[in-house]
This record gives sequence, C-alpha cells and structure tokens, in this order.
Amino acid sequence: MMFKFLDKQDEGFKVDNIKLDMNNIPKHIAIIMDGNGRWAKKRKLPRAMGHKAGVEAVREIVKECSKLNVEYLTLYVFSTENWKRPQEEVTTLMNILAKYLKSEFKELDSNNVKINHIGDMSKLPDICQTELTDACEKTKTNTGLTLNLAINYGGRNEIVHAFKNIVSDIKDGIINESDIDEKLISNYLYTKNIPDPDIIIRPSGEQRLSNFLLWQCAYSEFWYSNINWPDFKKVDLHRAIYDYQNRDRRFGGIK
Repeated sequence: MMFKFLDKQDEGFKVDNIKLDMNNIPKHIAIIMDGNGRWAKKRKLPRAMGHKAGVEAVREIVKECSKLNVEYLTLYVFSTENWKRPQEEVTTLMNILAKYLKSEFKELDSNNVKINHIGDMSKLPDICQTELTDACEKTKTNTGLTLNLAINYGGRNEIVHAFKNIVSDIKDGIINESDIDEKLISNYLYTKNIPDPDIIIRPSGEQRLSNFLLWQCAYSEFWYSNINWPDFKKVDLHRAIYDYQNRDRRFGGIK
C-alpha cells in the first residue's frame, strides 16, 4: 500500500490534536527500539512474540517518517552486546531480520526508501548478509527516506574501528597526523555522510544510550517514554517531534 508524502511547506500536520511545524521536522531521527521482551512478558508470551510485534511498529514508524519527510531514520536493531543473549533468541532475531528485509523490500523500494546498514556485517548469518546487501544495493539510488539499520552495531566498537583505519592511513601516507580533527574522525565512522541525529528516542522506560551513536549524539535531543516498542505508534512519534520542536537548541552557545 502506497503512503502519501507531504509537502515540507505544509502549514502543519495534526495527529491526535498535535500540530507539527512542517518547517522544523528533525532531519535525522534515531530510535533505540526497546521493550519487546517486556511487552511479551506482560502478556505472558514468549520473547520471540515481542520481537515479531516490534516489526509492526517498525513498519508504522518508517511509513510515518516518510510522510513527514524525515531524511534519515536510524533504528538500533541489534547491538554488539546482544550476542550475549540466549542463542535461541539471537537466532529468532536474525530470522526476523532476514524475513523483514525480504518481505518489506518491495514496498520500501516503491516508496523511494533507501536502505543502509551501519555496524559490522561480517559476523551476521549468511542469510542476513545476503538480504541486507541486496536491499542496500537495490535501493542505493532512491532519494527518499534513508533507513539506517544498526545491526551488530556498538558505538565504542565503531570508534575503535575508525581509529584503527586512521592509524593505518597515516602509516600508508594517505593522511597526516595533523589532518585529524572532528570532521576527519566523522568521515571514518559508519555514519560517514549522514548528519548527526537531531533526536534520539528510547521507549520502554530505560534512560541510557546503551552504546548507541556515542560520537554522533553530542548535541542530540533525547526523548524517553514508558511505552514498550511494539506499542509505539505514530502519535508517539508526533509527541516526540512536537517536544523537539519546542526545545531551545543552542549547541553550546547563547541565543
């Protein structure tokens, strides 16, 4: 089903009596999708059912971000620490990921969504690597919402990876030590050419970053809620954006 794209010049967009300023939509929204397990436990269901329910929330929020003309949406799908979870749960998560990419690809592509991956893909199961590589390759020329899937991603791991590559390039004479500044470091991160997130959303009641976009979040706004991810709806996204629009962002300066 195709979804309507809004003109950025639209005077406003109302959901549940929340009127958004369409001229002040965050360029980059990042979400820590937390609470699948708690959602399932509350309903006395297996954790796997929570992860499957979480996919429905992904579908709704991706569509809504496209409607609002958000340029980048980064979803924290699987962290470098999540491998510590029971093998059965990890396998379930990987199967859900592969199935999502396969089943949603056509609709995402038809709606001009560009799929991108951040993280270390090499440790993912072959089926996930295949589906992810295929989706990224086939949508790379799309010009709508860029959907960044953070899979086997960790902020500290990303920074270590970047510095190893910087040291290697200094040794090879590609760059000089004097070239190192914030911009150069950013260009060695997985998020190269992607603006830092304007707002990071975390549902489920937890209030921490969990190793997510540590370098990039320096001046991000944070928005927390007690809603578990499978229950996160477009109205909740609108509330987060409305809150963002009513904050005074000074980036260390004074207005």
